[in-house]
Amino acid sequence: MSPTPPMRASLPVLLETSGWPDYALVDSGEGEKLERYGRYTIVRPEPQAMWRRRLPAARWDSADAVFTGGKDEEADGRWRYRKPLPETWPMSYEGVSFLGRFTAFRHVGVFPEQDTHWAWMTRLVSESKHPSKVLNLFAYTGLASLLAARAGAAVTHVDASKKAIGWARENQAASALGDLPIRWIMDDAVKFAEREERRGNRYDGIVLDPPKFGRGPKGEVWDLFLDLADLLRLCRRLLSDDPLFFIVTAYAVRASFVSIHETTAEALAGLGGHLESGELLLREEGPGSRVLSTSLFSRWSADG
Repeated sequence: MSPTPPMRASLPVLLETSGWPDYALVDSGEGEKLERYGRYTIVRPEPQAMWRRRLPAARWDSADAVFTGGKDEEADGRWRYRKPLPETWPMSYEGVSFLGRFTAFRHVGVFPEQDTHWAWMTRLVSESKHPSKVLNLFAYTGLASLLAARAGAAVTHVDASKKAIGWARENQAASALGDLPIRWIMDDAVKFAEREERRGNRYDGIVLDPPKFGRGPKGEVWDLFLDLADLLRLCRRLLSDDPLFFIVTAYAVRASFVSIHETTAEALAGLGGHLESGELLLREEGPGSRVLSTSLFSRWSADG
């Protein structure tokens, strides 16, 4: 048996999303971003948008909803609406339907910059020569889970929030994808992964999208800076003997993508394959557009 070739590394890698019919970064600047989600335009805080706005104030003032307060990513705030809006509204991505919803944490149910990860992951699943199992931890409202399952994977979707699990199942119903093999599990991500290791369950692909700080359903505390390295090593032990991919994304973190890269490389040592790390970017629409960095990532694949 020939030895495993050393892991190849690429960094920095900048993965850019220009939007799709139901999403656009319309403008950004002066600590905020103006986005379109489906039929609505919204304004949210964005500390990294340090430049001036391109569009006139009237365009920003016409937004349907503005998030105020809660300047820190983990803090609550409130939405101010220009007119009465429904509790939810429909959107779609590549034929998968999902629901937008205004939350106290400024989010609306989807992180559009992950478009590049979704396309990469679904390609690897659909091209796999064997049936694949995917574990999605901190899985939120389930768009990645639905896309992976539609591509042919059996998916285990784990989130500590009962509301997030309910929202994900709403999205599955909205997409008419109820027959897909998805296990919806409300649990602490670390506790669940530890039990999966003891049970001997293994996965061909793992998606990790942890918050900077969080709590599990029984009060378990998560701190990315303290806990990520241990979780990455645990997830490495959950990978099958012939894995397809591994993705980790970090938001609202005062760190370098190099830190995420080196921590992931350490956890996946001995796998060979290709590890790339960098930043996820959103590009504004229109002429003279700029790119806005949203998060750090590392992702590994066997085929490079």
